[in-house]
Amino acid sequence: MSQKIESKLLHKNTKPTSMRILVYDFLSVQEAALSLSEIENHFDNADRTTIYRTLKTFEEKGIVHSIQENSTTRYKLCHDDCDEKTHKDWHLHFYCKICKQTTCKEDISFPESVQGNFRIDEIRLFAKGICENCLESLQ
Repeated sequence: MSQKIESKLLHKNTKPTSMRILVYDFLSVQEAALSLSEIENHFDNADRTTIYRTLKTFEEKGIVHSIQENSTTRYKLCHDDCDEKTHKDWHLHFYCKICKQTTCKEDISFPESVQGNFRIDEIRLFAKGICENCLESLQ
């Protein structure tokens, strides 16, 4: 698994340090976007600043996208076709008011074929409501 992650990081022009490999591996199995604190809580002895720098580097290199949710930033892995210039995660980010998780709803997206005399580098679509799991448990 580690070699596969190293290869992905190198493909994104990112040096595969131990912490970067650990953070990538952790994020790769998460269904919901996570905050810095949530990621930090997973790593017992890791330095918060190192994790933050890792996430910022990942964001700059098109490895993760950030989701701004009130005063909290959450992070989720990008698709492989995102890069340093353009994040192509043009889908709805959904925050559940009950379970407090933010998930990517990729079936609700903004078309990439927007024509114009401009370049879109990033789109942020955000909604709040009740997710399908919580809604089911209410019935």
